[in-house]
Amino acid sequence: MKILVVDDERLLVKGIKFNLENEGYAVDAAYNGEDAVTMARLTPYDLIILDLMMPGKDGLQAAQEIRSFSTVPIIMLTARSERSDKLMGFESGADDYITKPFDVLELKARVRALLRRASMAANGSESGSVLQRGHIAIDEERRAAYRAGEAVELTMKEFDLILFLMKNPGKVYSREVLLDLVWGYEYQGDTRTVDVHIRRLREKLELDPANPKYIVTKWGVGYYFNEK
Repeated sequence: MKILVVDDERLLVKGIKFNLENEGYAVDAAYNGEDAVTMARLTPYDLIILDLMMPGKDGLQAAQEIRSFSTVPIIMLTARSERSDKLMGFESGADDYITKPFDVLELKARVRALLRRASMAANGSESGSVLQRGHIAIDEERRAAYRAGEAVELTMKEFDLILFLMKNPGKVYSREVLLDLVWGYEYQGDTRTVDVHIRRLREKLELDPANPKYIVTKWGVGYYFNEK
């Protein structure tokens, strides 16, 4: 497994690199957003650990650029714990976040969990079934999504979420339940993470995101996929 660690604090990068290499990972380092984007274009990383606050191109900008050409899992590092910062990270395409200062054991646990889910996703389903609802189609085996016949790039967690909802059409799930079932019990994120992913799925898959037909809100309860 190959990981890219990006932070302008060189001592911190050195420590993370040392600990992850002791776990058997191959680790590259970058110290700014520009280099992070360039390296992500050139190398098929299995995971990127990306600091939020960096001079020049920050982590949010770097994540957005990386998301334009890659669905690699991203863990965002942030020195601030404000909800707005975390939500901005998810809006930019992060799959998980961890707040500084952090315990290296927690970071390694987050890395293992995200890589494990990514590996399971890459292996795909044995059924090879394609779910089709109106203009939205999901190829589970190939981890591919289509909007009116055109391929749409989804992140790992976006795909997991829409796949789960489409496999359970008509059933309403609260944000808390979706976090447990899609993100996993070890995930400690805010429930608004679900809102961010739902909004991105609507933008990518609905014909009219402002008036979604399939990815629907049940006000005061949660979300469901409309089977009609």
